[in-house]
Amino acid sequence: MRVPFLRLIAIAVSALLATALVGCANKTALSNHSDRLQVVTTTPLLRDLVEQVGKDRVEVASIVPDGGDPHSYEPTLRDSRNVVYADVAFSNYALLEERNVIKTLDANLRADAVSVSLAEEAVKYAAEIIPLVENVNLDTVWLGLRAQGDGADRYGANRTSKVLVSATEVTGPGDMFAYLTGSLGDTDVYFNSADGFDPATGYKHDTMSLPPAAHTHLSWTFSEPGIYTLTLEASLQVDDTSRPVHLDTATFTFAVGVNPADAGVTDPLVLDEGHADLTVNLDTSALEVRFDPEGGGDHTQQTYPANRVVIDVPAKALDEVPGGSQFRFLGKPGTRVYQLPQAVLGKHVHGEIDPHLWQNVRNGIAYVQLLRDTLIAADPTHARDYAANASSYLKELEDTEDYMHRTIDQIPQRSRYLITTHDAFGYLAHAYHLNVAGFVAPNPAVEPSLADRRKLAETIRTLEVPAVFLEPNLRARSNTLTEVAHEAGIKVCSIYGDSFDAEIRTYVQMMRFNADSLRECLSS
Repeated sequence: MRVPFLRLIAIAVSALLATALVGCANKTALSNHSDRLQVVTTTPLLRDLVEQVGKDRVEVASIVPDGGDPHSYEPTLRDSRNVVYADVAFSNYALLEERNVIKTLDANLRADAVSVSLAEEAVKYAAEIIPLVENVNLDTVWLGLRAQGDGADRYGANRTSKVLVSATEVTGPGDMFAYLTGSLGDTDVYFNSADGFDPATGYKHDTMSLPPAAHTHLSWTFSEPGIYTLTLEASLQVDDTSRPVHLDTATFTFAVGVNPADAGVTDPLVLDEGHADLTVNLDTSALEVRFDPEGGGDHTQQTYPANRVVIDVPAKALDEVPGGSQFRFLGKPGTRVYQLPQAVLGKHVHGEIDPHLWQNVRNGIAYVQLLRDTLIAADPTHARDYAANASSYLKELEDTEDYMHRTIDQIPQRSRYLITTHDAFGYLAHAYHLNVAGFVAPNPAVEPSLADRRKLAETIRTLEVPAVFLEPNLRARSNTLTEVAHEAGIKVCSIYGDSFDAEIRTYVQMMRFNADSLRECLSS
């Protein structure tokens, strides 16, 4: 049975409202009238780590509230005010946080305040970094947009700079759209040929913005079969006060419901599967195509000039416009269109490094050591307090690391398969010898397909997986996984990724809960 798309939206809205109520109760206000060190963090997890090291010598506020999603949270004026008062700021980064969270932090932090990105800096304390590997099994190519490189050396760019990608022309027998569907079913339309392209506005209504060294996933939709070309113009805006610097202009070709050989491209590379991105290369200033046929990250990616590639949108990509006013720009509900889906639900912007380092407690230890040294440097008068607090907490983390191994080691080898709704557990699997059998990434623009359900059911049956795992704050997005699990007669268990709630309020609680949940649910 398919789950109606509007029902998914209604469930998600209810969950979001519940999350917001939890989060509002956990907001702290920083002050410029306190003798304690004022610290702002991007997430509640980092807030907890700072509180463990700082104790009563610090006052800590998190931008993202408990229960909030750091990938999508939109900061408030109160968050901006807290940043202004902060002496020290800690972010995870590695593109974990929503861009506006980072912009709020960097734009409002005082010049004399200290700012540390833990994921990048913790490698100096022996934190282990692993690549973010994506391999969503679609029947078509998975096509996104990418900003390759950070542009720091060539252009002086930073993490709040904008790579702007503008559609300036589309040719073809019909209309072309590129849009993104959020976790509540809302849509952001970035390229829309149906209403034309206006150079007088700098194509602002047909422009997408990305941070450097990031990529995102879009749905690409065509109203009629045939050969299409899309001309993109790339530029870089280093900061909000500077004019964008033009980088490159290139034209990309799509074969929609027709033979790619009809595109007229000499010696074409036809992209019909795998993960590909239309890419702005900040190291060379070129617009190009990066193709990852194996989903293995940087070491399997190949780069091609735009004029060499034909992107195949096959006949099997034929779909119908969903109901709901947010999709009316595509046409009337039920209208037939060709679509390459974005595959990952929500505004999913990320880089090459898996940012969820803390799921390995050894990396959590590196975070704490970095926090300790940063607080001591910012407030040397109380260095002994920070050192003593950190020493005590590091012992607790060592005990937690031992607990993780002892507990997860009790799971039979044949049952160590992890299926979730969020690709946030690569470090957990790597550190504690689990196998990520998959994560459910439904196409958010249409109802879950029977093929998707069959693939998930087959994975569960073939591997004899005894349970699947849902993050409490993402449970509303997980109807397909829940229903398939129930049909298979297996457990649906909880696991925490990057958010707290009323039950789990600290990092140690989270990791021990995850270990217990894994043992209990995978051992039976």
